[in-house]
Amino acid sequence: MTVDRAAIAVVGAGPRGAGLLERIAASVPELLPQVGAGAALDVHLIDPYPAGAGRIWRHAQSPLLAMNSMAADVTMFTDESVRCDGPIVSGPSMWDWAQDLREGRLAGERADDLGPELAAELDALTAATFPSRRLQSAYLGWVLRHVQAELPDGVRVHVHECRATGLSDDGGAQLVHLDGGTTLRVDAVVLASGHLDATPTDAELDLAAQAAAAGLRYLPPEQTTDTDLSVIEPGEPVIVRGTGLAFVDLVVLLFEGRGGRFEPDPERGGRELRYVPSGREPVLHVGSPRGSLYHAKTEYALRGGRPQLPRFLGPEAVDPLVQRGGVDLRAEVWPLMAKEIAWGWYHELLHGHPDRVLLDADTFTARYAAADWGSPELAALLDEAVPDPRDHIDFAALDRPLAGVGAGSLEALQPLVRAHIEEDLRQHVDPAHTPHLGAFVAMLSVYAQVTPLVTDGALTARSKARDIGWWQGFFNAVASGPPGFRVRQLLALSRAGFVQFLGPGMWTEVDGDRFRAGSAAVPGESVTATVMVDARLQAPSASRTTDPLLAGLMRSGAASEEVLVDDDGTVVRNTGEIRVRPADGALVDAAGRVHARRFAIGPHTNVRVAGAFTRPGTNAQSLRYNDAVARAVLRSLPVAVRASSAA
Repeated sequence: MTVDRAAIAVVGAGPRGAGLLERIAASVPELLPQVGAGAALDVHLIDPYPAGAGRIWRHAQSPLLAMNSMAADVTMFTDESVRCDGPIVSGPSMWDWAQDLREGRLAGERADDLGPELAAELDALTAATFPSRRLQSAYLGWVLRHVQAELPDGVRVHVHECRATGLSDDGGAQLVHLDGGTTLRVDAVVLASGHLDATPTDAELDLAAQAAAAGLRYLPPEQTTDTDLSVIEPGEPVIVRGTGLAFVDLVVLLFEGRGGRFEPDPERGGRELRYVPSGREPVLHVGSPRGSLYHAKTEYALRGGRPQLPRFLGPEAVDPLVQRGGVDLRAEVWPLMAKEIAWGWYHELLHGHPDRVLLDADTFTARYAAADWGSPELAALLDEAVPDPRDHIDFAALDRPLAGVGAGSLEALQPLVRAHIEEDLRQHVDPAHTPHLGAFVAMLSVYAQVTPLVTDGALTARSKARDIGWWQGFFNAVASGPPGFRVRQLLALSRAGFVQFLGPGMWTEVDGDRFRAGSAAVPGESVTATVMVDARLQAPSASRTTDPLLAGLMRSGAASEEVLVDDDGTVVRNTGEIRVRPADGALVDAAGRVHARRFAIGPHTNVRVAGAFTRPGTNAQSLRYNDAVARAVLRSLPVAVRASSAA
């Protein structure tokens, strides 16, 4: 009997690649029943960084860097909540894995194998802990080993710790060229590389040229863990653009990473922190359009149970819009998005804090469901039923928390910004404010429902160009903020004078031999520095990518960027994202043709799903899309993958 063999290459072996492998393995018995019965399937995982963890979650980074998700909120596995075509194959969340490892319930795995530092962290871990990225790296590495150990008969995985440098066709077969000179001949390829590095934008190049001419140091957008921060001298002022998670990483590396430490502040009753400097830290002047940190992560559980989701923005509302097209997100969809998010808030208020609502749950729910968002009827209901204004959701304050905040000087601005951050933190750790978590859960549902509107071409080009960036920014600010302990550290650094907030509406310029920065909050004052950091990720750009494989595909026209074109033919915007067929991630070339055996998945494509791993029990969009792509890849394989003796 001869054995026929098919092969798949997954370029990118981080959590997205590992998740695809898990879904491929899950569907092989159904879609390729001949594998293991005379036929075989090889899956090649290609990544210069450790497989499973990948670049972002690799062990080789500062032990001080932490996740912004709690251990109980991280899983790589499907569960009964996930509605997908492939089989459900359950597996442990990070918290479940940690408990199993501590108790010796994982075959061939011991906590001591993690090393003393991670073993100590594992021992102290709780469901509500925000683990280090190194511990997450250990979990992701175990996930990949577990998936490999459970592979169906006839499926083999080959890990190549190198870079893929090119991709070409050879009579239908796909040739993947590796940087060591090896070429893999496979039947299908998935590009799962995650965030792609790119050459600077024209604006960044211009700023870098101005800085170089003036003898200044400019650090452009990139992964903070890969930035050379040694160019920042102790004691010197630094202008920082960006107050999101890249800024938080920057702070960790420049302060604790240089030997500073935090301890309970006896002057504040030991409840808050004070910073003990090492003498090696700079002084950061930070601002952004919003001017404040992302909202802190919640540190409590829902008291009223998970709301029914989707309720007001589900397929029955979205599907007709997708079919119709020409949709304006802010005008037509945002009212439903807002009503859904607010439903998460008020459901938790009703069922978790019924003493703060003057109507019974059934009456409130019926009237809420019948009222349009923004209508007088809804306003009247909320005024009647929810007497405390602090129990009303405030989208404007969530989106622009420092709008209208100003002061006569930067010194006077600092306590105003700190007071806002302190109040935001209090509301995200005090169980009296669990409606914030209800809104967060609803936002996850809304994110998933908005995706088909974005990816299936339902939005007008102008709406997509204008509104999706706003929505993604709003979502990140509300749902992707730092854990509370990081916020307390930043407050301590601010009180100590090492972090100065410039406020909302930040502006920067090169002024002679200095960078200069200020904001709309303090119109008459600015700060100067000889170094500036853009603390954010690069915007996606396939045309400027430094990834050799994708760059080659772009040059040849085998891959293309999404360009938004208005009805009159006007180019509205180039998103920089790789075009794929939304249903399954199949790659679309410059002529609009869909390749039968090339796929792409991740934040570098025009199908944006939230995260490569997710919360358990949430019917996660990322797991559903992994499943859809994996099954499409398997269906793309040659029909001849079967034992010749089957005849």
